[in-house]
Amino acid sequence: MHVLGTYRGAMIDWEFALKTAERLVPPGPSLSTAEVDDVMGDLRAAAGAAEQPVRTFTGLSPRPAEETPVLVIDRARWVEANLASSRVLLEPVLTKLQKSHKAPTGFAKSFGESINGVEIGALLSFMSTKVLGQFDPFGSDPGRLLLVAPNIVHAERQLGVDPHDFRRWVCLHEETHRVQFTAVPWLGDHLRGLIAEFTDATELDPAALGKLLTSGIGELVRILRGASDASLMDLLQNDAQRAVVDKLTGVMSLLEGHADVVMDGVGPEVVPTVAEIRRAFERRRAGAGGVDRVIRRLLGLEAKMRQYRDGAVFVRAVTDQAGHDGFNAVWAAPENLPSRSEILTPSSWVRRIHG
Repeated sequence: MHVLGTYRGAMIDWEFALKTAERLVPPGPSLSTAEVDDVMGDLRAAAGAAEQPVRTFTGLSPRPAEETPVLVIDRARWVEANLASSRVLLEPVLTKLQKSHKAPTGFAKSFGESINGVEIGALLSFMSTKVLGQFDPFGSDPGRLLLVAPNIVHAERQLGVDPHDFRRWVCLHEETHRVQFTAVPWLGDHLRGLIAEFTDATELDPAALGKLLTSGIGELVRILRGASDASLMDLLQNDAQRAVVDKLTGVMSLLEGHADVVMDGVGPEVVPTVAEIRRAFERRRAGAGGVDRVIRRLLGLEAKMRQYRDGAVFVRAVTDQAGHDGFNAVWAAPENLPSRSEILTPSSWVRRIHG
């Protein structure tokens, strides 16, 4: 699945990032060859079994599952897949910076590319231990479903839940994301457009960047003390970027919350122990402590947890007020997507869309 090739440029040595991550990524739980084969087969079967129940529950018409490959992978291959997607998404802003005449040249350029590669590789090596699965709409067309086998096995052992049921439960969530992106063909392009807006709002002037960093020191201290829910990214954003991030937060909260609602709605039909799994998983989400919680807060992972919770509340509230078809109006056009504030006040979205 090696998709990066030897690519060094646009301010990041992507190949060096991959090598860094591969050196830093923990191997995951120990499994025999027979156990590996069993896990991989069970996850592929679970992904296939999730397709029809999710399609029926959502009322959406996605592209056939065979058009979007299911890849059961290890942590290193998850890093590689996400580096490939990151390259696609980051190249516009990196190209903009390179053309701004503020980018370094010569040895400084080469050294900077390597340092940036190390930083990205180290970040993804940490993230690679946290992700159970992911639908990647940017790495290929129309996307691919990634299931990170060692993390799923680690989680099911840590939680003490039925492995077969847990794997089906995870696949219900990720299958919902596959359905969202393939049934709503404009969704991926809309997210790319928001990322382009974020790029256009990026301030390349060193003085402006310095001001942002300086003003963020106090907030950084608050984050480390646990007195703020901001992340490092929040500290480095200007006002225009924050407006775009509000839109992105609304979309991502919708997608994650919808997947959680579908997972729980379909779960009783195909996952006998779904209630036990949900209780154990919620305890796991809330159970990070100490250094891990600080790192998660700095990287914005705590905000990710809020997206699941707030998005699920939005989906359930809108469905209660407007019915299932009324909720599905959210997929009709980009302007129907909820804003960040509407996620927190579902009735305001219902009034705006349904009058």
